[in-house]
Amino acid sequence: MNLRWLLLTAPAVLLLAAEASLVEPKDLAAQLSGPAVHPAVFQVGPNVLYRSKHIPGAVYAGPGSKPEGLDLLKAAVEKLPRDRDLVIYCGCCPWDRCPNIKPALELLQKMGFTHARAMHVPTNFKTDWIDHGYPVESALP
Repeated sequence: MNLRWLLLTAPAVLLLAAEASLVEPKDLAAQLSGPAVHPAVFQVGPNVLYRSKHIPGAVYAGPGSKPEGLDLLKAAVEKLPRDRDLVIYCGCCPWDRCPNIKPALELLQKMGFTHARAMHVPTNFKTDWIDHGYPVESALP
């Protein structure tokens, strides 16, 4: 194998692998509304966002940027089969600045979850989920 070819294609392969672990909001909404088995959904952002509005059935699993949040996520998924379809999401801020998704997804992968994905939230949860009319529920009374 040519070293130059390898150096040129390696970033593309890594990008494809990263994109394979993403799900777009419209696709997740469709999956959750369909008759098939739904993925386990975990919110890994600030608790105030979860309490305000979150994806129906989502479990709050702590902010992925903090050790205590990762501990909550670990406890929430510990007993799930490693081939279970999991989706994590945050939505606190634009995707490229989110401090919570990457550490949470890395934890799930280290734990051996083979179908762990992150919902791609380009702007924030309100803009990319709520404003599109996708279903929400609130933890506030």
